[in-house]
Amino acid sequence: MKEPPIRVNERIRIPQVRLIDAQGNQVGVVPTRDALRMAREAGLDLVEVSPTARPPVCKILDFGKYKYQQQKKQREAKKKQQSQHLKEMHFRPITDDHDYQFKTKHIREFLGQGLKVKATVVFRGREMMYQDAGWKIVERLQEDLKDFANLETQPKLEGKTLVVMFVPKPKSKAGAKVAQNENQPERGQEVQDIRQRQDQ
Repeated sequence: MKEPPIRVNERIRIPQVRLIDAQGNQVGVVPTRDALRMAREAGLDLVEVSPTARPPVCKILDFGKYKYQQQKKQREAKKKQQSQHLKEMHFRPITDDHDYQFKTKHIREFLGQGLKVKATVVFRGREMMYQDAGWKIVERLQEDLKDFANLETQPKLEGKTLVVMFVPKPKSKAGAKVAQNENQPERGQEVQDIRQRQDQ
């Protein structure tokens, strides 16, 4: 839902406002025309910051900076909300077995909490020459997570990062899960096919 526009300066048409000055001091309830005059004298804007109050609360400030700060807060809130539903786990093509097992355990825990997981294999410098090691990690992940997750996106190489997205597998009876696994093609073969298509 789109938020209503912020009323500024002459767009504030109510007779009186509760004013906060540029220093953050509570001035009190004043005629709107007086609040506008004070804002102009300070070289700033009169901005309605609490439109539902009676009378509405207005503050003398730089509207450009205020709008930027509000947009920044909204972006951060949106990013935080998204991070609550998506977890990331980073691997390297040289990830050893102990580190792999540790990270895979956490991925299973995230999936068990109903969270999506974005797994990445990051290549640095000359490691791009050894992409096979990264693809092997992806193949191993798919095999080790097959009872816990489905693929939301097929593995793909984005620049110097190999990316694969896992989503929690819907809870089902054990028999149905076994049947589903039997009907699925070998995951390792899926990855091989994808690699061949990307190399073409």
